[in-house]
Amino acid sequence: MARTVVDALSAAHEVTVVCGRPSYEPTERRAWRLWQTEVPSGSIHPGRMKIIHVGSTDYSRARMGRRVLNYLTYVALSVPRAVFEPCDVVLGMTDPPFEGIVAAFVALLKRKPFVYNIRDLYPDMAVGGSIIEAGLMARVWERLHKWALRRATRVIVLGEDMRARIVAKGVKAERIAVVRDGAEAGEAGPEAAVDAEVVRVIRGGFKFVLLHAGNLGFYGAWDTLIAAGRMLADEGIGLVFVGDGVQRARIEAAAAGCKNVRFLPFFPASKIASVLAAPDAHIVTIKRGLEGVIVPSKMYGILAAGKPIVAVAPRETDVAAIGEQRGFAIWSDPGDPEQVACAIRRIVRDGNQLRHMSEAARAAANEYDRVNELCKFVRLIEEARPA
Repeated sequence: MARTVVDALSAAHEVTVVCGRPSYEPTERRAWRLWQTEVPSGSIHPGRMKIIHVGSTDYSRARMGRRVLNYLTYVALSVPRAVFEPCDVVLGMTDPPFEGIVAAFVALLKRKPFVYNIRDLYPDMAVGGSIIEAGLMARVWERLHKWALRRATRVIVLGEDMRARIVAKGVKAERIAVVRDGAEAGEAGPEAAVDAEVVRVIRGGFKFVLLHAGNLGFYGAWDTLIAAGRMLADEGIGLVFVGDGVQRARIEAAAAGCKNVRFLPFFPASKIASVLAAPDAHIVTIKRGLEGVIVPSKMYGILAAGKPIVAVAPRETDVAAIGEQRGFAIWSDPGDPEQVACAIRRIVRDGNQLRHMSEAARAAANEYDRVNELCKFVRLIEEARPA
């Protein structure tokens, strides 16, 4: 999503990205240098984009201690480099988790406007996901984060639930803008090419398939989902997880012996449309306490694919509130496995409801076009630029 934003900005502006060394995908690893500057060949507007990779560590993100070291070495090397890069506006995104604080500090040193694009809300995410305890570290982090929010000319968030969280922190509502990730026309709709083999692998012979595709991190109601899956084991209903993350091993252990729960690795990006098309319905899950902290962007691709959503999330979240209002999702309590199982049985048995949810998903997708959302994002950046 950062690349998508940068491509949109570079249509009319020069953009410099200061980032670390890739640590997600082993094939993208690169040799260490203090920094490396590149102009990406695949960019839509290559002449207006420059990427600076600082020489941070690139350990696998699976181990939290080493991931933190990646973050810290990135900060140590990116701040001095960013301070001397000419710019009109500083844009900060939340990866690393404390990037908003770092970007606000850089903007202060450079005496430039700061725009804060919050994609995951920290330290709320770290505390709510039980990554850190609600102690001294969390209090200091929260105080610094509120300072960054006050420094921001604009705060851009992913949904109304996240906007409510930021308002509760004392930020004036008029300084917060909602820009959704949206779905790109054709990336998952009926006209997208579907690989029958990918669909076959995901469906695995079940008569009805529920799919969770994406990161298996700290945010999901995984225990509730696995418990609900066990209740459905003899009904021909498959629960399939496609992806990876720090919680995958624990989730797999919880599902041991459950014949209708399966785990698959990520498919290549070129197969996203096939993955989205494969199940009868998708799972979007957020555990209680993280409403407005996590806003899953996967919802828009699911809508573009015309697929119903089972929202195992607090009712205040966008996916549940908008989904119920527009008719493309059914809600169930993330702390109640029996309610989740009952909700799933309801759509399995009612083909008319499932069809109406699919139609509602396609209708809603048209209102969340990625191009329109990116235009909104670019306007907000331009408005922050000094006259």
